[in-house]
Amino acid sequence: MSAEVPAGVHGDPSPPAHTSRRGGSRARRATIAIAALLVVLLVGVSIFAFVTVRRPLPQTDGTLTVPGLDGEVSVLRDAQGVPQIYADTPEDLFRAQGYVQAQDRFFEMDYRRHVTSGRLAELVGDSKEAIDADKVTRTFGWRLVAEEEWKIVAPETKAYLQAYADGVNAYLEDRDPSEIALEYTVLGTSVSVADPEPWDPIDSLAWLKAMAWDLRGNYDDELERAIAYGSFAGGGTGTEDPARVAQDVARVGTLFPAYLSDVNLPILDPAEVPTATAPAEVDVEDVEQTSYMPTLGGSELQSAVGAADRALAAVPVLVGRGEGTGSNSWAVSGEHTESGKPLLANDPHLALQAPGVWAQVGLHCNTVSPSCGFDVAGFSFAGFPGVIIGHNADVAWGLTNMGADVTDFFIERVRDETYLRGDDWVPLETRTETIKVNGGQDVELEVSSTLHGPIVSTVLPLDKVAEAPTEGTPLGDYEVALQWTALEPGRTADAVFAFDLAASADDMREAAALFEVPAQNVVFATTDGHIGYQAPGRIPVREVVEGPVPSDGTWPRPGWDERFDWTGYVPAAQMPGVVDPEEGFIVAANQAVLPAGTTPFLTTDWDYGYRSQRIRTLLQTEIDSGRKVDVAMMNTIQNDDWSPFADALLPSLLDQDIENSKGVRNDFAAEGQDLLADWDGSMDKDSAAAAYFAAVWRNLLEITFWDDLPEEIRPAGGSRWLAVVQNMLLDETNAFWDDRQTVSVVETRDEVLNQALVSARLDLTTELSKKTTDWEWGKLHTLSLGHLVLDNDAVPGVVRAYMNPRTVSMPGGSSIVNATSWDAASGNFEVTSGPSMRMVVDLDDLDSSTWVTVTGVSGHPASKHYEDQLGTWAAGETYAWPFSVSAVADQTKDELRLVP
Repeated sequence: MSAEVPAGVHGDPSPPAHTSRRGGSRARRATIAIAALLVVLLVGVSIFAFVTVRRPLPQTDGTLTVPGLDGEVSVLRDAQGVPQIYADTPEDLFRAQGYVQAQDRFFEMDYRRHVTSGRLAELVGDSKEAIDADKVTRTFGWRLVAEEEWKIVAPETKAYLQAYADGVNAYLEDRDPSEIALEYTVLGTSVSVADPEPWDPIDSLAWLKAMAWDLRGNYDDELERAIAYGSFAGGGTGTEDPARVAQDVARVGTLFPAYLSDVNLPILDPAEVPTATAPAEVDVEDVEQTSYMPTLGGSELQSAVGAADRALAAVPVLVGRGEGTGSNSWAVSGEHTESGKPLLANDPHLALQAPGVWAQVGLHCNTVSPSCGFDVAGFSFAGFPGVIIGHNADVAWGLTNMGADVTDFFIERVRDETYLRGDDWVPLETRTETIKVNGGQDVELEVSSTLHGPIVSTVLPLDKVAEAPTEGTPLGDYEVALQWTALEPGRTADAVFAFDLAASADDMREAAALFEVPAQNVVFATTDGHIGYQAPGRIPVREVVEGPVPSDGTWPRPGWDERFDWTGYVPAAQMPGVVDPEEGFIVAANQAVLPAGTTPFLTTDWDYGYRSQRIRTLLQTEIDSGRKVDVAMMNTIQNDDWSPFADALLPSLLDQDIENSKGVRNDFAAEGQDLLADWDGSMDKDSAAAAYFAAVWRNLLEITFWDDLPEEIRPAGGSRWLAVVQNMLLDETNAFWDDRQTVSVVETRDEVLNQALVSARLDLTTELSKKTTDWEWGKLHTLSLGHLVLDNDAVPGVVRAYMNPRTVSMPGGSSIVNATSWDAASGNFEVTSGPSMRMVVDLDDLDSSTWVTVTGVSGHPASKHYEDQLGTWAAGETYAWPFSVSAVADQTKDELRLVP
């Protein structure tokens, strides 16, 4: 399921009908009279629409009374409407942040809390997609975990969360839904819209679960391995011998190549990291040949795995998921910069939607002191107080997804209300959830859990094929349970405020230890000249168990065998980190943290490091040339469009002879290939070669893999698939080159490459033009931002057009530094994720820093700040980022006083 949920009534506006010119003056007079009436009606509707869409716009200057404040608060907004908030106490600061973010984005906040609590159908109505999402989220129990977290977070964190909630509720008080957001008016045409419930601190904590879910690591790869195994020749009988299992496991392994840390360097040099020691010897036990793993190809178990995959896909995308979800961050020490002080850059690659996921804000105590220590600016989440990524007066920090393996799927044997553990059947833990549906009947949901976690395969079940139990196989049905670190209460909320208050490298490491989920790479720099990296997160420890299938968390695990249980978590003190590395810069862009064979074990399913290595290359080139890095250079690197795919594939593509059936050069088909001969590999939006190369890559993946893999795991085309194809190029008879649908012919590498080249030429002839001079990458590679809820065919076209920002042409692509990713399996080139914001922080002069976000600070489409940053962002440009009191004052356009 996508993030959009049907609402409203379907009906795109029809084109005006052509009127006949025949019929005499009476007919003409009648037509004129009708037209005049329509004009009057249109003017009335336009006035009503104008008032309706502008009604929720907030007051941004003058004075407002806000109940609960202890003192006066100032909210200064610049030309982009970014609020800089000044208060005397932390509680007033966060009350004001809650008030201001409710002014700007309450519907987004309300939508998020409905999703995270499994109550989406209460908001949008009797929609199958919404009900399915609620079923899965209730099964996870995000809200229940958040309630447990409230009990363990620090008293100060509770105070800040409560103050934020009080500010939100002060804004909501006495306001009709139509005064809060246009979305409520639109939804009100099809469902009952009540006054929003008061905001609760638990609503904020539950949002952290959604963030953790979308950034959870390798769960997709784990399920894909199981699904791919079932689709290969060895799967299906449930009785394969271990040798055949090992053979099919190895074939699956070719689709998940090992990370080559000598080609694309990891984040840290193990020589500089004391915790990166060789793994300790582990006693391994033999696994009997009757292990569960040979049955992984059985149809019953495959249907359970498929049902789990289906259920987890039903959760709306809130932050980002799938191909392209990642980030770039890097820090450069003062020895390599123009100013002599560090520079830091960050651009998280997440889902791009309207409004964007980030809300820019500054939070400043009027007098910074031990009792009010906040002086911070950056990017926040509407719905959670504080700043998630940004800088204060002493430290700047960025986050990228570590990709650590924090989830495991456990295959459980379930019989009646029990599940198998060793030789015993133990009771399932069960509870009943009631999903209320706006305008529909309540839905009862039975949730079952094992000690590993909730059973997800029964939420949206597929039809199962019954199988007779084989000798040595326990009775009962196969089901899939999910164990995930975020389903245990943690202290990530404490970490947010610890980052905001950090004053040194030591403070950053201590704050990172609290950031338990999601596991993120933290890159930081300080005004006193240090740069550093810290890996936080709650990382499971798994014992090594010998068998035909790896037991490292990359494959589903047998729930009945306690040897596969998690045995604890990596201690925070053992998580990798470094301050002031010898080479003078740190790059963390979702690549491996440490080389394979070092500890602690984090995962094997990294991004394959093409982006990180490109950033390292560009930085090293500057350093080797003797040029000093400045803010402009950091911004230039963020917008780099060079493609590692071109570097890897061009030699093989240019080596092909494109000929017709008579062995003569096919000039028409070869016109596309000719574009590649002088191409520099940059995916510029006006490049014809870039457009053709992308079409070749799309078609190459389809021709090579679609006959071998089921639809749900077809190649998206990211870094893993580049690594797969690079390996295959060395083996011209690799089995994946062969098209299994052509029984009497065995295709080889060069035939497939040739076919991809020719078909791409024909496709672009249809999609763009017969003339290659008309081709441009930006005509194919476009970004159409969709509204959170009101972007689907069930919503009238005029509403969608108003709520969705304009479409923009984009450079870049998958695994490129300017990571505007697209999904090859979809068949089109539309941007699916990208840099949700860009920031560069100058630790010498914080007012020289820059920032931009994909849309704007407002969630109201009638606001000039709804999408006012989109054009700047798409062009790779940024805005000045004021921080000091004087710089903020110089850029202030509106001043709002909030008084008790």
